[in-house]
Amino acid sequence: MAKSLSWDYLRERMVADQLTCRGISDPLVIAALRKVPREIFVPEEIRDRAYDDAALPIACGQTISQPLIVAMMSEALGLTGRERVLEIGTGSGYQTAILAEILGTQGALWSIERHADLLRTASGKLLHLGYTSARLRIGDGSLGLPDYAPYDAVLLAAAAPRCPPALWEQLRVGGRIVIPIGQQHQQLQLLEKQKSGSPLIRSNVSCRFVPLIGEGL
Repeated sequence: MAKSLSWDYLRERMVADQLTCRGISDPLVIAALRKVPREIFVPEEIRDRAYDDAALPIACGQTISQPLIVAMMSEALGLTGRERVLEIGTGSGYQTAILAEILGTQGALWSIERHADLLRTASGKLLHLGYTSARLRIGDGSLGLPDYAPYDAVLLAAAAPRCPPALWEQLRVGGRIVIPIGQQHQQLQLLEKQKSGSPLIRSNVSCRFVPLIGEGL
């Protein structure tokens, strides 16, 4: 399919057929999904499936999320482009690129990955595309990066039984965390930190992610 149709065309069709028709409306998110070349982040042997309406396998037993899920998670954070954002699970680097595109030069982005091979590959692709402002770190995502806290937004690309306490502590009051909660049956939740310190749950959508692994669970 992709061999006979241009990547740009397939990207435009993805935005129209998979995102906007399903309620994605944030202009910054739509512009980012329209611009970032998803095919760069998909393994070469399945690159012709880059714009499928599905998650796809990558190295280390991980996945690159379905475009709709990437868009939903990005939109849920309500970014304006000036925030400090922490991503847990760099993976392929695709979600990282989407966040970097939204944040531009005004925001700040850190991303943690526990697999060194994945981080190395993602770093090369992000640099190739010009997303030099994304700060990538190898480590335990469940512990966050306290040295750069507080964050306005945290995005977890792996499922946990609950929001890791360290990440909640590193979120500023009024900040948002989008996280898949659960094991076999997962729910994508948006948690907003209130002045009281307790979470306000704003969304609850079924999803499927690889599990978060770490000491902070």
